[in-house]
Amino acid sequence: MIQEMKISLTVQKQAYAIFFVVILSLVRGVTDSDEVGIALEAPMAALALTFCADTYTQEIVSRRSELWRLCPMKRRVRAIYRRMVIQEVFLLFVATAGYGLFFLFQNPRTDRMGTGGPESEICRFFIYIAAVAVTLGFWGLLSNLLSCLFRNMWAGIGGCLILWLLTYSSFGDKYLGVWNLFSYTFRNLEDSGDFRWICGKMVCVCIGILAAAVLPGIIRRQER
Repeated sequence: MIQEMKISLTVQKQAYAIFFVVILSLVRGVTDSDEVGIALEAPMAALALTFCADTYTQEIVSRRSELWRLCPMKRRVRAIYRRMVIQEVFLLFVATAGYGLFFLFQNPRTDRMGTGGPESEICRFFIYIAAVAVTLGFWGLLSNLLSCLFRNMWAGIGGCLILWLLTYSSFGDKYLGVWNLFSYTFRNLEDSGDFRWICGKMVCVCIGILAAAVLPGIIRRQER
C-alpha cells in the first residue's frame, strides 16, 4: 500500500491539488454558507478528472512498464483499484479542507433566511461531503476509464472535460434538471428541504459502478 501511495500520490500531484483549493477559496467569492458547496463541487470535479487520469497510463509512460507486464493480471487490476481509492480519499480530504478554507478566508453568513445555527451548518457540511464524495468518485473513475480505453491520459481528460462543460452549464441545468451530474450545484437554495438533486447523484453512482465493473475487462483487452 505504501508503494501504491508513492506512485499515485506524487509530491507534485499533492502540491497542485492543495494549491488549487487554496487559490479557489481566495478568488471564488461567496456570501452565504450554503454557497460554499456550490463554489467547490464543479472545480473539485475538474480536479478529480485531471488528478486520476494517469492512474493507469503512468505505467505506460514510465520505466516500470516492463515490470508491470510481468505481474499477473489480477494483481495489476487490484493495483489500479487501490490507487484509485488512495487518490479519491486524498481528494476528499482536500475537498473537506477547501470547505473550511472558505470559512477561514471569507467568513460567509450562516443565517441566510433564518436557517443559521450550529445544527444546520453541520447538516450542510455533511450533505456537502456526501455530494462531493460522489462527484469525485464519478469523475475520477470516468477519466481513468477513458484513459485506459484509449491508452492516453489526455484522451481521458479531454473526454471528461467535454462532458463537464455540457453538464456544468445552463444547457445542462435546463434540459437535465435534477438528473444533471451537477444537480447539487444547481439545487434550489430557497428550499432547503428539496432533495430532488439526489437523483443526479444517483446517476453518478450508477455510472461510476458501471465504470468500475468494466475497467478490468478494458485493462485485459489493452494488455493482450
